[in-house]
Amino acid sequence: MSMVRSHLPGSSQWPHIDCVIIGVNCAQTLARCLASIQSADYPTERLHIYYADGGSIDSSLEIAARVTGVTIISLSPEYPTPGLGRNRGWQKGASPIVQFLDSDTLLDPGWLKKGVSALDGAAVGAVLGLRQEMHPHRSLFNWIGDIEWNGPAGEADCFGGDVMMRRKVLEAAGGYDEVLVGGEDPELSRRVIRAGWRIVRLPVPMTRHDLAMTRIGQYLKRAFRSGYGFAAVRERESRQKSDFWRHEMRKIVIRGGGFVLFSLLGMLLMFSESVNLGAAGMGCLAAGICLLLRPRLFLINKFRRLHSLSRQEANRYAWHCSVVVVPQLLGVVRFYWGKWLKRPLRNRRRLPSTASTGPQGIVL
Repeated sequence: MSMVRSHLPGSSQWPHIDCVIIGVNCAQTLARCLASIQSADYPTERLHIYYADGGSIDSSLEIAARVTGVTIISLSPEYPTPGLGRNRGWQKGASPIVQFLDSDTLLDPGWLKKGVSALDGAAVGAVLGLRQEMHPHRSLFNWIGDIEWNGPAGEADCFGGDVMMRRKVLEAAGGYDEVLVGGEDPELSRRVIRAGWRIVRLPVPMTRHDLAMTRIGQYLKRAFRSGYGFAAVRERESRQKSDFWRHEMRKIVIRGGGFVLFSLLGMLLMFSESVNLGAAGMGCLAAGICLLLRPRLFLINKFRRLHSLSRQEANRYAWHCSVVVVPQLLGVVRFYWGKWLKRPLRNRRRLPSTASTGPQGIVL
Protein backbone atom coordinates (compact mmCIF):
# COMPACT_ATOMS: atom_id res chain seq x y z
CA MET A 1 0.00 0.00 0.00
CA SER A 2 1.21 3.49 -0.78
CA MET A 3 2.63 5.35 2.21
CA VAL A 4 1.09 8.63 1.09
CA ARG A 5 -2.50 8.37 -0.08
CA SER A 6 -3.52 12.02 0.11
CA HIS A 7 -1.62 15.23 -0.40
CA LEU A 8 -4.24 17.53 1.10
CA PRO A 9 -2.87 19.83 3.83
CA GLY A 10 -3.89 18.51 7.24
CA SER A 11 -4.96 15.16 5.80
CA SER A 12 -4.91 12.24 8.24
CA GLN A 13 -3.18 10.23 5.53
CA TRP A 14 0.15 11.94 6.13
CA PRO A 15 2.35 9.65 8.26
CA HIS A 16 3.66 10.60 11.69
CA ILE A 17 7.22 11.94 11.67
CA ASP A 18 9.76 12.02 14.48
CA CYS A 19 12.05 15.03 14.05
CA VAL A 20 15.34 14.37 15.83
CA ILE A 21 17.67 17.29 16.53
CA ILE A 22 21.11 16.87 18.07
CA GLY A 23 23.30 19.49 19.64
CA VAL A 24 25.83 20.44 22.28
CA ASN A 25 26.12 24.03 23.53
CA CYS A 26 23.84 25.25 20.75
CA ALA A 27 21.96 28.00 22.58
CA GLN A 28 22.51 30.48 19.76
CA THR A 29 20.81 28.34 17.11
CA LEU A 30 18.48 25.83 18.79
CA ALA A 31 15.38 28.00 19.23
CA ARG A 32 15.17 28.93 15.56
CA CYS A 33 15.73 25.30 14.54
CA LEU A 34 12.82 24.15 16.71
CA ALA A 35 10.63 27.01 15.44
CA SER A 36 11.31 26.04 11.82
CA ILE A 37 9.97 22.55 12.49
CA GLN A 38 6.86 23.80 14.24
CA SER A 39 6.10 26.20 11.37
CA ALA A 40 6.52 23.54 8.66
CA ASP A 41 3.72 22.87 6.18
CA TYR A 42 2.77 19.56 7.76
CA PRO A 43 -0.05 18.46 10.10
CA THR A 44 1.12 19.61 13.53
CA GLU A 45 -0.44 16.67 15.32
CA ARG A 46 1.69 14.30 13.24
CA LEU A 47 5.01 15.93 14.06
CA HIS A 48 6.95 14.80 17.14
CA ILE A 49 10.12 16.69 18.09
CA TYR A 50 13.01 15.15 20.02
CA TYR A 51 16.04 17.14 21.08
CA ALA A 52 19.03 14.97 22.04
CA ASP A 53 21.48 17.08 24.02
CA GLY A 54 25.03 15.76 24.22
CA GLY A 55 25.90 17.39 27.54
CA SER A 56 25.48 21.15 27.11
CA ILE A 57 26.74 23.51 29.77
CA ASP A 58 25.12 26.58 28.24
CA SER A 59 21.37 27.32 28.16
CA SER A 60 20.48 24.81 25.40
CA LEU A 61 18.41 22.59 27.70
CA GLU A 62 16.51 25.55 29.13
CA ILE A 63 15.73 26.82 25.63
CA ALA A 64 14.40 23.43 24.55
CA ALA A 65 12.33 23.13 27.73
CA ARG A 66 10.56 26.41 26.96
CA VAL A 67 9.28 25.09 23.62
CA THR A 68 5.96 23.27 23.89
CA GLY A 69 5.88 19.75 22.47
CA VAL A 70 9.62 19.09 22.52
CA THR A 71 10.83 15.89 24.18
CA ILE A 72 14.28 16.43 25.67
CA ILE A 73 16.80 13.61 25.84
CA SER A 74 19.58 14.78 28.12
CA LEU A 75 22.80 12.85 27.65
CA SER A 76 26.00 13.31 29.63
CA PRO A 77 28.56 11.17 27.84
CA GLU A 78 32.23 11.71 28.52
CA TYR A 79 32.77 11.57 24.77
CA PRO A 80 29.70 12.87 22.88
CA THR A 81 29.26 11.85 19.25
CA PRO A 82 26.62 12.74 16.65
CA GLY A 83 25.72 9.06 16.24
CA LEU A 84 24.97 8.65 19.94
CA GLY A 85 22.59 11.60 19.95
CA ARG A 86 20.84 10.56 16.75
CA ASN A 87 20.34 7.01 18.00
CA ARG A 88 18.86 8.06 21.31
CA GLY A 89 16.55 10.42 19.47
CA TRP A 90 15.04 7.99 16.96
CA GLN A 91 14.91 5.19 19.52
CA LYS A 92 12.80 7.37 21.80
CA GLY A 93 10.07 7.79 19.19
CA ALA A 94 7.81 5.38 17.33
CA SER A 95 6.80 7.14 14.09
CA PRO A 96 7.37 5.30 10.78
CA ILE A 97 9.39 8.26 9.43
CA VAL A 98 12.36 9.99 11.08
CA GLN A 99 13.75 13.36 10.03
CA PHE A 100 17.25 14.07 11.34
CA LEU A 101 18.50 17.63 11.75
CA ASP A 102 21.47 19.42 13.26
CA SER A 103 20.73 22.19 15.74
CA ASP A 104 22.28 24.84 13.48
CA THR A 105 19.86 24.22 10.61
CA LEU A 106 16.46 25.59 9.62
CA LEU A 107 13.95 23.20 8.06
CA ASP A 108 12.42 24.37 4.79
CA PRO A 109 8.63 24.73 5.28
CA GLY A 110 7.73 22.52 2.32
CA TRP A 111 10.37 19.82 2.76
CA LEU A 112 8.51 17.28 4.91
CA LYS A 113 5.70 16.67 2.43
CA LYS A 114 8.15 16.46 -0.46
CA GLY A 115 10.39 14.06 1.44
CA VAL A 116 7.51 11.82 2.50
CA SER A 117 6.22 11.70 -1.08
CA ALA A 118 9.67 10.65 -2.32
CA LEU A 119 9.83 7.87 0.29
CA ASP A 120 6.75 6.44 -1.39
CA GLY A 121 9.01 5.20 -4.19
CA ALA A 122 10.04 1.58 -4.56
CA ALA A 123 12.72 0.55 -2.06
CA VAL A 124 13.51 4.16 -1.15
CA GLY A 125 14.87 4.01 2.39
CA ALA A 126 16.21 7.54 2.77
CA VAL A 127 15.68 10.84 1.02
CA LEU A 128 17.43 14.18 1.22
CA GLY A 129 17.20 17.57 -0.45
CA LEU A 130 19.43 20.62 -0.71
CA ARG A 131 21.31 21.96 2.29
CA GLN A 132 22.19 25.60 1.70
CA GLU A 133 24.22 28.04 3.76
CA MET A 134 22.34 30.99 5.30
CA HIS A 135 25.28 33.35 4.87
CA PRO A 136 27.49 32.00 2.06
CA HIS A 137 29.12 35.38 1.41
CA ARG A 138 29.89 36.16 5.03
CA SER A 139 33.19 34.28 4.78
CA LEU A 140 35.21 32.28 2.28
CA PHE A 141 34.71 29.18 4.40
CA ASN A 142 30.91 29.51 4.43
CA TRP A 143 31.01 29.90 0.66
CA ILE A 144 33.05 26.72 0.26
CA GLY A 145 30.61 24.83 2.48
CA ASP A 146 27.68 26.04 0.40
CA ILE A 147 29.32 24.62 -2.72
CA GLU A 148 30.17 21.26 -1.19
CA TRP A 149 27.04 20.33 0.76
CA ASN A 150 25.10 19.03 -2.23
CA GLY A 151 25.52 16.51 -5.00
CA PRO A 152 23.53 15.82 -8.18
CA ALA A 153 19.85 14.96 -7.96
CA GLY A 154 18.79 11.33 -8.26
CA GLU A 155 20.25 8.17 -6.82
CA ALA A 156 22.83 9.03 -4.15
CA ASP A 157 25.63 6.96 -2.65
CA CYS A 158 25.36 8.58 0.78
CA PHE A 159 23.60 11.20 2.86
CA GLY A 160 24.67 13.80 5.41
CA GLY A 161 23.35 14.95 8.77
CA ASP A 162 20.02 16.21 7.39
CA VAL A 163 18.07 13.24 6.06
CA MET A 164 14.63 11.64 6.18
CA MET A 165 14.55 7.88 6.74
CA ARG A 166 12.13 5.06 7.29
CA ARG A 167 12.22 3.76 10.85
CA LYS A 168 12.37 0.16 9.67
CA VAL A 169 15.51 1.00 7.70
CA LEU A 170 17.18 2.37 10.83
CA GLU A 171 16.13 -0.68 12.80
CA ALA A 172 17.40 -3.09 10.14
CA ALA A 173 20.72 -1.24 9.75
CA GLY A 174 21.28 -0.95 13.49
CA GLY A 175 21.33 2.84 13.57
CA TYR A 176 24.37 5.10 13.68
CA ASP A 177 27.89 4.22 14.73
CA GLU A 178 28.27 5.76 18.20
CA VAL A 179 32.07 5.89 18.18
CA LEU A 180 32.80 7.83 14.98
CA VAL A 181 33.39 11.57 15.39
CA GLY A 182 33.28 12.13 11.63
CA GLY A 183 31.75 10.30 8.69
CA GLU A 184 28.97 8.68 10.75
CA ASP A 185 26.30 9.66 8.20
CA PRO A 186 28.04 8.21 5.09
CA GLU A 187 28.98 5.11 7.11
CA LEU A 188 25.32 4.42 7.91
CA SER A 189 24.42 5.25 4.29
CA ARG A 190 26.54 2.41 3.04
CA ARG A 191 24.93 -0.09 5.40
CA VAL A 192 21.50 1.11 4.27
CA ILE A 193 22.41 0.54 0.62
CA ARG A 194 23.89 -2.89 1.33
CA ALA A 195 20.61 -3.81 3.02
CA GLY A 196 18.87 -3.29 -0.33
CA TRP A 197 17.49 0.25 0.10
CA ARG A 198 17.89 3.25 -2.20
CA ILE A 199 18.95 6.76 -1.20
CA VAL A 200 17.43 9.55 -3.29
CA ARG A 201 18.47 13.20 -3.46
CA LEU A 202 15.79 15.68 -4.54
CA PRO A 203 16.62 19.02 -6.25
CA VAL A 204 14.49 20.94 -3.75
CA PRO A 205 15.37 22.92 -0.59
CA MET A 206 15.55 20.83 2.58
CA THR A 207 17.46 22.90 5.14
CA ARG A 208 19.39 26.12 5.57
CA HIS A 209 22.57 25.81 7.57
CA ASP A 210 24.70 28.22 9.55
CA LEU A 211 28.30 27.06 9.33
CA ALA A 212 29.43 30.29 11.04
CA MET A 213 33.04 29.67 10.04
CA THR A 214 35.11 32.83 10.01
CA ARG A 215 38.61 31.80 11.11
CA ILE A 216 41.36 29.79 9.45
CA GLY A 217 41.69 27.69 12.60
CA GLN A 218 38.10 26.49 12.26
CA TYR A 219 38.71 25.64 8.62
CA LEU A 220 41.82 23.61 9.43
CA LYS A 221 40.08 21.73 12.25
CA ARG A 222 37.16 20.91 9.98
CA ALA A 223 39.50 19.67 7.26
CA PHE A 224 41.41 17.57 9.80
CA ARG A 225 38.14 16.07 11.02
CA SER A 226 37.00 15.34 7.47
CA GLY A 227 40.29 13.52 6.77
CA TYR A 228 39.76 11.43 9.87
CA GLY A 229 36.22 10.63 8.71
CA PHE A 230 37.42 9.66 5.22
CA ALA A 231 39.91 7.23 6.72
CA ALA A 232 37.50 5.76 9.26
CA VAL A 233 34.75 5.12 6.73
CA ARG A 234 37.15 3.94 4.03
CA GLU A 235 38.66 1.41 6.45
CA ARG A 236 35.20 -0.03 7.12
CA GLU A 237 34.24 -0.02 3.45
CA SER A 238 37.42 -1.80 2.39
CA ARG A 239 36.37 -4.75 4.54
CA GLN A 240 33.17 -4.91 2.47
CA LYS A 241 35.14 -4.86 -0.81
CA SER A 242 33.55 -1.49 -1.59
CA ASP A 243 35.15 1.31 -3.63
CA PHE A 244 33.31 4.01 -1.68
CA TRP A 245 35.66 6.95 -0.96
CA ARG A 246 38.62 5.10 -2.51
CA HIS A 247 39.23 8.01 -4.88
CA GLU A 248 38.99 10.58 -2.06
CA MET A 249 41.51 8.66 0.05
CA ARG A 250 43.94 8.30 -2.86
CA LYS A 251 43.71 12.02 -3.52
CA ILE A 252 44.58 12.85 0.10
CA VAL A 253 47.40 10.33 0.33
CA ILE A 254 48.96 10.99 -3.09
CA ARG A 255 48.68 14.77 -3.20
CA GLY A 256 48.98 15.57 0.49
CA GLY A 257 51.48 12.82 1.26
CA GLY A 258 53.45 13.45 -1.92
CA PHE A 259 53.73 17.14 -1.13
CA VAL A 260 55.02 16.43 2.38
CA LEU A 261 57.52 13.78 1.27
CA PHE A 262 58.87 15.73 -1.72
CA SER A 263 59.15 18.88 0.40
CA LEU A 264 61.06 17.14 3.20
CA LEU A 265 63.36 15.38 0.74
CA GLY A 266 63.91 18.60 -1.17
CA MET A 267 64.88 20.55 1.95
CA LEU A 268 67.29 17.81 3.04
CA LEU A 269 68.98 17.76 -0.35
CA MET A 270 69.21 21.54 -0.52
CA PHE A 271 71.32 21.57 2.65
CA SER A 272 73.87 19.33 0.93
CA GLU A 273 77.19 20.86 -0.10
CA SER A 274 76.86 19.16 -3.48
CA VAL A 275 75.60 21.43 -6.24
CA ASN A 276 73.93 18.50 -7.99
CA LEU A 277 72.12 17.39 -4.86
CA GLY A 278 71.03 20.97 -4.22
CA ALA A 279 69.55 21.15 -7.70
CA ALA A 280 67.79 17.83 -7.12
CA GLY A 281 66.38 19.27 -3.90
CA MET A 282 64.97 22.22 -5.80
CA GLY A 283 63.40 19.78 -8.25
CA CYS A 284 61.82 17.82 -5.41
CA LEU A 285 60.35 20.98 -3.91
CA ALA A 286 58.93 22.00 -7.28
CA ALA A 287 57.45 18.54 -7.81
CA GLY A 288 55.82 18.61 -4.37
CA ILE A 289 54.32 22.05 -4.96
CA CYS A 290 52.99 21.05 -8.38
CA LEU A 291 51.43 17.93 -6.88
CA LEU A 292 49.74 19.96 -4.15
CA LEU A 293 48.54 22.68 -6.51
CA ARG A 294 47.19 20.37 -9.22
CA PRO A 295 43.60 21.66 -8.83
CA ARG A 296 44.77 25.28 -9.06
CA LEU A 297 46.98 24.55 -12.07
CA PHE A 298 44.78 22.23 -14.10
CA LEU A 299 41.17 21.97 -12.85
CA ILE A 300 39.77 25.51 -12.91
CA ASN A 301 37.66 24.94 -16.04
CA LYS A 302 36.31 21.71 -14.54
CA PHE A 303 35.20 23.55 -11.42
CA ARG A 304 33.54 26.24 -13.54
CA ARG A 305 31.44 23.61 -15.33
CA LEU A 306 30.75 21.41 -12.31
CA HIS A 307 29.66 24.16 -9.91
CA SER A 308 28.58 26.90 -12.36
CA LEU A 309 31.26 29.28 -11.08
CA SER A 310 32.83 32.34 -12.64
CA ARG A 311 36.53 32.13 -13.41
CA GLN A 312 37.35 34.17 -10.32
CA GLU A 313 35.18 31.92 -8.13
CA ALA A 314 36.66 28.78 -9.68
CA ASN A 315 40.11 30.20 -8.99
CA ARG A 316 39.25 30.69 -5.33
CA TYR A 317 37.68 27.25 -5.01
CA ALA A 318 40.72 25.65 -6.67
CA TRP A 319 42.99 27.08 -3.97
CA HIS A 320 40.81 25.41 -1.35
CA CYS A 321 40.89 22.07 -3.18
CA SER A 322 44.67 22.36 -3.41
CA VAL A 323 45.57 23.08 0.19
CA VAL A 324 42.81 21.17 2.01
CA VAL A 325 44.54 17.81 1.50
CA VAL A 326 47.32 18.73 3.95
CA PRO A 327 45.13 19.00 7.10
CA GLN A 328 43.09 16.09 5.75
CA LEU A 329 46.26 14.02 5.56
CA LEU A 330 46.91 14.79 9.23
CA GLY A 331 43.41 13.52 9.99
CA VAL A 332 44.11 10.30 8.08
CA VAL A 333 47.37 9.83 10.01
CA ARG A 334 45.50 10.47 13.28
CA PHE A 335 42.98 7.75 12.44
CA TYR A 336 45.57 5.06 11.75
CA TRP A 337 47.73 6.14 14.68
CA GLY A 338 44.67 5.90 16.93
CA LYS A 339 43.71 2.54 15.47
CA TRP A 340 47.19 1.17 16.14
CA LEU A 341 47.24 2.46 19.73
CA LYS A 342 43.51 1.77 20.26
CA ARG A 343 42.96 5.46 20.97
CA PRO A 344 40.30 6.77 18.55
CA LEU A 345 39.70 10.49 18.19
CA ARG A 346 37.07 11.63 20.66
CA ASN A 347 35.00 14.74 21.31
CA ARG A 348 35.11 16.38 24.69
CA ARG A 349 32.61 18.77 26.18
CA ARG A 350 34.02 22.26 26.52
CA LEU A 351 32.89 25.75 27.35
CA PRO A 352 30.34 26.98 24.80
CA SER A 353 31.83 28.91 21.93
CA THR A 354 30.19 29.52 18.56
CA ALA A 355 33.60 29.91 16.96
CA SER A 356 34.85 26.50 18.08
CA THR A 357 31.88 24.28 17.38
CA GLY A 358 31.28 22.18 14.32
CA PRO A 359 28.15 21.60 12.21
CA GLN A 360 26.49 19.47 14.89
CA GLY A 361 27.42 21.70 17.80
CA ILE A 362 30.18 19.22 18.64
CA VAL A 363 33.49 20.63 19.73
CA LEU A 364 36.08 20.05 17.05
